[in-house]
Formats: sequence, C-alpha cells, structure tokens
Amino acid sequence: QVQLVESGGGLVQAGGSLRLSCAASGRTFSNYAMGWFRQAPGKEREFVAAISRSGGATYFGDSVKGRFTISRDNAKNTLYLQMNSLKPEDTAVYYCATKGRLGSYDYWGQGTQVTVSS
Repeated sequence: QVQLVESGGGLVQAGGSLRLSCAASGRTFSNYAMGWFRQAPGKEREFVAAISRSGGATYFGDSVKGRFTISRDNAKNTLYLQMNSLKPEDTAVYYCATKGRLGSYDYWGQGTQVTVSS
C-alpha cells in the first residue's frame, strides 16, 4: 500500500523559508514522478511543483517560480519542497502526490499546514 507522509509545515513570517518533506513507502519511489499541490480555504487545489523520476526535470506553478525549489532523494524515498521568500498568499495545506503510469496523480498524502503571517 502506498503511503505518503508530509512534514515540515508550520507558521512563518512573510519573507521566511520552510522546507517540506514527503516520505514515501509502498512502491518503488524512483519509478514515479512526484508533485506538490496546495489548497487554501475556499479555493481550489493548485499545482505547485513537479519533478521527474530522476530529478532531472522540474516544473513550477507561476505563483511560486523563482521562490520554490523541488527536489528528491531516491535513496531516502523522500521528496522535498524548499520554500523561500514566503508570502501570506502561500498559506495553504500542502500535499505531495505520486504520478501514476497513466499520467494522473494517484496517491496523495494527508497534507501539512503552512501559514505565512504578514
């Protein structure tokens, strides 16, 4: 059974940084692309970033480009999201997900709350 567990969320002031982690188990981690999404209260889920199986290719949503970095450690079965220059509008629950072989994200973590105060 695939399990994804996010950690690293918390309360930070605007301009600060946080690093989120996503520990994966239950499938061969390096065989799957991964992504981060977020959802703020009253808003739809938003794509944040994605990374290829090897980590050689990364993609970012327009709202986080230049501020966030996605990476992975396949030896540790862990996905990361480094968030710098945080803004109050980055406040949301952040989720990691695996991208299945059919191209859709098929397994999701429970989420970790990130709150950025102004």
